[in-house]
Amino acid sequence: MKLHLLMSASVLTFAAASPAMAANEDQAVLAAISPTVYGRVINAEGAPLAGAEILVRGSGARAVSDANGQFILNVPEGQTTLDVRYIGLPNVTQSITATGGEAVSLSVTLGVVDASNLEDVIVTGVITDGIARSLNQQRNADGTINVLSADAIGRYPDPNVAESLQRVPGIAIQRDQGEGRYINVRGAPSAFTAVSVDGVTVPAVDPGTRAVDLDTLPSDIVSNIEVSKTLLPSQDADSIAGAVNIRTRSPFDNRRLAVSGYAGGSYNDYGGEDVRAGATVSNVFGADEQFGALVSLSYSETNRRPENIENAWTPEGDIFVLEETLFKQYETQRTRQALTGALEWRPSDQTRLFARGSFAQFEDNEYRNTLILAYADGTLQPGATNTTASYTGARIYRGLRHRTQNNEITTLVVGGEHTFDNGMTWDADLSWADSEQTYPHRDELVYRSSATTLGYDTANHYAPTYFYAPGNPIFGDTATGFFATPGNFSFRENTFRSNTTQQEDVAFRTNLEIPSQFAGLSVDWKFGLKYSTRDVTADEERQRNRDASANPGTLASLWGTAQGRNFGYHLGTQFDQGLVDAYLAAAKAASPRRMPDSLVADYTAQEDILAGYGQARFDIGATNITVGLRVEQTSFDGSAPTVIDEVLSTAAVSRDDTEFFPNLTVRHSFSDNLIGRFALTRSISRPEFSQIVPRRVEETDGTDISYEIGNPDLQPTLSNNVDFGLEYYFSSLGVLSANAFYKDLTDYRYILKYEDTVTIGGTVFDAAFETPVNAPEGHLMGLELNWQQKFGFLPGWMSGFGVFANYTWTEAEIKTDQFYGEDTPRNTFALPGQSENNYNVAVFYELGGFSARLSYTDRSDYLEEINADNAGMDLWVEGRDQLDFTTSYDFGNGIELFGEAKNLTDSAGVKYYGSRERTYEYEKFGYNVFVGVRFKL
Repeated sequence: MKLHLLMSASVLTFAAASPAMAANEDQAVLAAISPTVYGRVINAEGAPLAGAEILVRGSGARAVSDANGQFILNVPEGQTTLDVRYIGLPNVTQSITATGGEAVSLSVTLGVVDASNLEDVIVTGVITDGIARSLNQQRNADGTINVLSADAIGRYPDPNVAESLQRVPGIAIQRDQGEGRYINVRGAPSAFTAVSVDGVTVPAVDPGTRAVDLDTLPSDIVSNIEVSKTLLPSQDADSIAGAVNIRTRSPFDNRRLAVSGYAGGSYNDYGGEDVRAGATVSNVFGADEQFGALVSLSYSETNRRPENIENAWTPEGDIFVLEETLFKQYETQRTRQALTGALEWRPSDQTRLFARGSFAQFEDNEYRNTLILAYADGTLQPGATNTTASYTGARIYRGLRHRTQNNEITTLVVGGEHTFDNGMTWDADLSWADSEQTYPHRDELVYRSSATTLGYDTANHYAPTYFYAPGNPIFGDTATGFFATPGNFSFRENTFRSNTTQQEDVAFRTNLEIPSQFAGLSVDWKFGLKYSTRDVTADEERQRNRDASANPGTLASLWGTAQGRNFGYHLGTQFDQGLVDAYLAAAKAASPRRMPDSLVADYTAQEDILAGYGQARFDIGATNITVGLRVEQTSFDGSAPTVIDEVLSTAAVSRDDTEFFPNLTVRHSFSDNLIGRFALTRSISRPEFSQIVPRRVEETDGTDISYEIGNPDLQPTLSNNVDFGLEYYFSSLGVLSANAFYKDLTDYRYILKYEDTVTIGGTVFDAAFETPVNAPEGHLMGLELNWQQKFGFLPGWMSGFGVFANYTWTEAEIKTDQFYGEDTPRNTFALPGQSENNYNVAVFYELGGFSARLSYTDRSDYLEEINADNAGMDLWVEGRDQLDFTTSYDFGNGIELFGEAKNLTDSAGVKYYGSRERTYEYEKFGYNVFVGVRFKL
């Protein structure tokens, strides 16, 4: 019913506009195509200006320059006057004469100072130039978008794309060890946002989600990032929250030999020295400079030693008690390296051919000394409370884990675009994308203590000043030193785990755009097809050995000299990494393969999507309307080894699904400065591959047994979306906007956790289960407020000040088809990943070659994982704030010195179960200071 209403609204709008278009015609006819103008808009330095608006005076025909500053526009025969507008630069008027349907080439330069008009506003400075580029593209887009330019990105201390995007209105990030990894757009789960590089859809590297690990992509390879909050029919429908397109640089951005780069080093007070560097070289060549080539390189290395404590809680009658406390002493080295390249040929204004590629690699090499206080290995004693308990017969585990994670994302696209003499434009491209995540090893050596008595007291576990006081709370025997006596421990096990997940996507797409004169109005018809096929393979191997023959000797024989200290707790002498690595390398061959664990985590999948769309874009006065329909047909096949009742078999699923995505997008100019927007759209989020494949992954550790069950009947989540907003653009370079949105969700996916019994070898065991299921309904709604302004109207040196500020409020819930929980049954849950409040504030100053920016970001708590049976065990992530500072000085000769200070608030990362008193994880990362130099030749 909701789909029918949405389609009806789109069709009725198109039908209502038809009489106006045919007012002077008994029958709608396609008029002859007018002469075509091939233009380019540049600034005084010759750099292309994206988002410039070109208007045909008198007719209302309109075009917007693309990322290379180029535009195509049909004009009447004879003399025509064009008005070119760009916020931050003076408007330009240019007259042309076109006869006989001929093509006209035109170059428009903005920003040349007119001595006769001292009131002209001229954009100067890197920050303000970045603002202007972003605002012009946002203002003139058909849908609701946000744009981050490379200049804007470079003014923040953001090493990867995820952290750059946290500055965009409505976007918050999820972090791993202090670094941004996933994004939540408008409060939606991270999997609700599709990511592409140069228009090529990027498959996820993590097998458990469709969300892309954006910490794999360094920010310095970016030319700009466009976030589409509302979709057009020409865009893929799999972006309920929004679509992110990362555009890399083009050799035609400069149209000359251009060399730029940067290098620098930093210090982290929870780690050590870091380095970052990058360089880009591009040039155009040929008799008419019709060829272009570009290569860009990036490298960074980060060394950190974050401090971490984790607690596992469990309900015990009317209270909650700890099962274990885990101290993690990290030593990590993260490296990112990226390469992008482009070859382009533009033999004429009408034809473009290109080949673009990108490669990004992220490696996380991590050593982790662990101290585990395993209370639940013993017996809980009477008198326990929500903050205190004592266990007899408990144990302590000490271990060292060495884990290496490699993420690789590769994209390649070849294609072209041609505009015919009659104004029709045809483009096509063939793309290949590959994402791979490998863990060459997750190897660990573990020792276990003899039975002992352990207790804890968490009464003062969480201080308002956001830190743990040394020795408080009390965990186990950290004050007595039992864990520090080697003779109390004996060899427990060695474990080895490796896995590889690869997603390979091949796609072909083509579009045909036909400009026409329809009853006196300009109508652009656009049609397109896309076919993509994705192959997914996941393979995992596990080994474990607890035999006496695997014993490497006493615990003391493997210790080094380093002492462990987390938040003031004395964690004793740490393992020697070299000695443990040598032992693990020698012991692996003799470690038995774990079965069925090494089989049941494997799976293969193939997803084919055939999509087609048609849309019409036309103007009625100051109103720009896009109406259309997209259809996507999805075919899915997947299989996985399965062991049930100790019998190995292969389970498979095959299914097809066709969905329709009607679209109505309206943009109205109330004035040159005030823009209104409205959109009715429909979008989809397909299930994770690992969830829809019929897997039955078993985890066993003695009598502790758990299962992860796939659901072949899991349905995609569909969303009917309503968006509307107002944007006021200041002539002095700025914007004040408000955008509201509502998303009606059907078949939202969530993980259901429950307990049941299983029979293994004739013995009945209690086991924990989790499986993905659909919630029949839900919604997500919110409001985005945004203010950006350069205070150029202030006198003298004060004109260098400016501000960025945005705030997003969201409200969401999902309703399940049954009630969960015995004591307080519920069927309404919060939406994972949704923070009620999210905001950014930045104050900047730029004048003469000096620039500085102080930026603050914050988001409120959000749900990470639902426990259907007990709300007290829902896993939440505490809201986190962060204060950053950047400054630079441009000497005017192509050399610029810059400095960055990150996480000046020394904010922690905190997770908790149900209530902040039940802290699951507390982690601190420290501040980071970076100093470097940029150059441009």
